[in-house]
Amino acid sequence: MDLDDQMRRYFGTADLDAVPPAAYDAGIERMQVDLGLETDRARRFALWTLLHMLGAAPALDIVFPDAADRDAARNWMELTERLADAATSPPRD
Repeated sequence: MDLDDQMRRYFGTADLDAVPPAAYDAGIERMQVDLGLETDRARRFALWTLLHMLGAAPALDIVFPDAADRDAARNWMELTERLADAATSPPRD
């Protein structure tokens, strides 16, 4: 799943700064509907991670009935938080 392709699919462009608020909300809603309908575990995980990055992901226990998938999502969230923290931390000497 290519990120730019997904952005174009749901928002009409890969540049989220160019998306008007109403189109952004509509894209999020379409993505959430697709997440609910998706049966492929990998695609479901990819849609959820994109929604998470955009601040619109449903709760893990709703999206992932399988404990292993929930654990993978938690691990992904922890890794992205560490990366975000590292990006904002001053460099070490």
